Amino acid sequence: MQRFIPVRRLLSEIKYSLRRQRRFLSQVAQSEVDNNDGFVPKMPSFDYSPPPYTGPSADEILSKRKEYLSPAMFTLYSKPLNIVDGRMQYLFDDKGRRYVDAFGGIATVCCGHCHPDVVEAIVNQTKRLQHSTILYLNHAIADFAEALANKLPGNLKVVFLTNSGTEANELAMMMARLYTGCHDIISLRNAYHGNAAGTMGATAQSNWKFNVIQSGVHHAVNPDPYRGVFGSDGEKYARDVQDLIQFGTSGNIAGFISEAIQGVGGIIELAPGYMPAVYSTIKKAGGLCIADEVQAGFARTGSHFWGFENHGVVPDIVTMAKGIGNGIPLGAVVTTPEIATVLTCRSYFNTFGGNPVCTAAGLAVLKVIEKEKLQENAFVVGTYLKERLTALKDKYDLIGDVRGRGLMLGVELVTDQELKTPAKLETLHVMDQLKETGVLVGKGGIYGNVFRITPPLCFTKEDADFLVDAMDYIMAKM
Repeated sequence: MQRFIPVRRLLSEIKYSLRRQRRFLSQVAQSEVDNNDGFVPKMPSFDYSPPPYTGPSADEILSKRKEYLSPAMFTLYSKPLNIVDGRMQYLFDDKGRRYVDAFGGIATVCCGHCHPDVVEAIVNQTKRLQHSTILYLNHAIADFAEALANKLPGNLKVVFLTNSGTEANELAMMMARLYTGCHDIISLRNAYHGNAAGTMGATAQSNWKFNVIQSGVHHAVNPDPYRGVFGSDGEKYARDVQDLIQFGTSGNIAGFISEAIQGVGGIIELAPGYMPAVYSTIKKAGGLCIADEVQAGFARTGSHFWGFENHGVVPDIVTMAKGIGNGIPLGAVVTTPEIATVLTCRSYFNTFGGNPVCTAAGLAVLKVIEKEKLQENAFVVGTYLKERLTALKDKYDLIGDVRGRGLMLGVELVTDQELKTPAKLETLHVMDQLKETGVLVGKGGIYGNVFRITPPLCFTKEDADFLVDAMDYIMAKM
C-alpha cells in the first residue's frame, strides 16, 4: 500500500507511481500507460455537442448572485463552474467543455440530463395544461399516483404529493404525531431530513441546524460501520433506541425516521441488523416507522427499488423526492389508507403538490427506469465502480473507506488510517483536480471529507473507469 505523502514531497515519486498503477487502471488506461511515457485519463466518447453559449459569463453571473441572491448560497470549487447544458450523464460548461456528472445534481438526476422521454412528457403537458388545482380532476396526478403506489410493498397505497423532500418529511412527521397522539420522534445522529422547522429538528448535524426551537426529537447513536463504537453490529446500536424511549420519553412515541443510506451525512449505510431491531422496538412503543427515501429511492441502490428493502423492513410511511422527477420539483409521502385518514380531521391542501407538469414528469421517470432497466444498470455498474474504488483504497492510505450500494457510493479520505483523521484539505484538493480532469463529484459528511458519488443511473462502466482513473491519476501526484 502506497503511503500518503504531502504534495511538496511527491514530484520525485511520479514515475514510481505510474509503474505501480498498472494493476489498478482500467484496460483502456493500461494501454495508454503501456504506449506512452505518461498517462492522462481519457473521457469516454459521446455523440453530442452543445450549441455555442452566448449568455453572460461566469463572473457576471457570480456578481449578480452576490448582489441579488441570499449570501447563504455557496458554490463548489475554487473557481465556480458555469453549467449551461446537459445530456444523460454529462454536463457542459459555457466553454463547451464536457464533464462526467458523478453527482447527479445531488442524487436527483436519475434517468439522465434532458432525457428525451422525460422532456417530451414535460413539454406535452405544459402545452396542454401547465397548472390548475387538485380541486379539479386531471388524469396526470391520478396516473402517477397509481404507478407510484404499485412500486411499493404491502399496504402502502395512498400518495400525498409535495414539492420537495423537506416538505415530504415535514408532512410525514406531522402525520405520525397525529396518528399516534404522541409528539416524540426518534432520529439518528448524523441524519439529514430537511431544513424546515420540524425536519431541522430531525436533522442531526450542527452545520445544518440554526438556533431556533426544535422540539420533540431524540437522536440515537448512529449505526455507522466505519466510525461507530460498535462497528457493524447493528443490534448493539439498536439498544440505544430502546434506552431513549425508556429514559427520554413517556414510553410511547410518534415514530422513528431514518434514511437507509445517509446521503448528506457521507453515504453511510446503516449497520446490518439495525433496521429490523429498531422497527420492532418502535412498534412496541406505539410508533410509526418513516423511511426517508429522498436520496436512496428510485432504483439508485441497484439491488432494490427502495433503500429500505435492502434491510428487509416495511415502513409505515415512505417519503421521497429528488430522483422522483429527474430534476423537476416533486416530492411525495406514501402511507397506508388507515394512517392517511388522519389528515381528514382538518383541511390539508398543497397548491403545487400534484401539479400536472410535475406528475407527468414523475410518470415518465418511472417508465424510463423500467424501459431502460436502470435499476439493473445501477447494480451492475455500481458494483463494478465500488470494486475499482476499493482497489484504489488498497493503493492509497489517503482513502479510509469505500462504502455504499449501487450508484450511491462514498469515498472517505483520512490522513491517518488508525485515528481516521478527516482529510479536509486533501478532499478539497482532489475534488478540485477531478473537476479540472473532467469529473464532478459531491462532498459530504460532518467533516466534509467524503466524496459523494451519485451519478445518473445511465452511468456506464466506461464512465466508472474514467472516474477512478482520474482519481488515481490525481492521488498519484500528491
